[in-house]
Amino acid sequence: MAKFWALAWLLLAAPAAATELTVSAASSLSDSFRAIARAYQQAHPDHRVALNFAASGVLLQQIARGAPVDVVAMADLETMALAQREGLIDPATRHTFASNTLWLVLPAHATQRPRSLAALAAAPLQRVAIGNPDSVPAGRYARRALQHAGLWTALEARMITTQNVRQSLNYVVRGEVDAGFVYASDLHSSSPRLRQAFQVPVPGGIHYPLAVVKNSRNPEQARHFIAFVRSEQGQAILRAHGFGSP
Repeated sequence: MAKFWALAWLLLAAPAAATELTVSAASSLSDSFRAIARAYQQAHPDHRVALNFAASGVLLQQIARGAPVDVVAMADLETMALAQREGLIDPATRHTFASNTLWLVLPAHATQRPRSLAALAAAPLQRVAIGNPDSVPAGRYARRALQHAGLWTALEARMITTQNVRQSLNYVVRGEVDAGFVYASDLHSSSPRLRQAFQVPVPGGIHYPLAVVKNSRNPEQARHFIAFVRSEQGQAILRAHGFGSP
């Protein structure tokens, strides 16, 4: 009996297992969401945040196939709207939490520096990195801007498609392409290794939504995480990483 009560006391005294949240986020949120996860865990020591980063279209496919995700944050409203239509998120928890801008950037050694989309079409730049428009919002934004300017057909053959915006960024940094389309937030840690050419005008702007996934194992904690992202502390972290207000 003494052994029984000793074991019972140890079980009661042991710290409760931490609740783990799985947050899937667009690749462009990598740095900012790592910082947000650290701050959130400091504020909620009983929670642990596991992060998964990929292009928004890939995140959608993962959730549709049953990946165990609690919160999803995407880089465009279009993909989140598709997730809602497919019944993959709780629409009551959907919020826009940040904005961004799109830039054309060049390798640090570049000698040509176009100042507009029209100048890009006229410049002798033959390899331009762009996220795959079918799954990467940054690529879709870039294609939309080029189509709006009537230049997509002229430039499409020069496009080197990538799996996500961070891959486009890395191609430019390494000088493997002549230019690339990336977000302002991507310049936060890489600007010394790049040359900024110009901000790309994107019809409708760039907006980031997040929501609780319908099959979340921890919906209440997932809502707490979303509230933290939208809080003053969360917004300050996003601003420090180059994002704009919702």
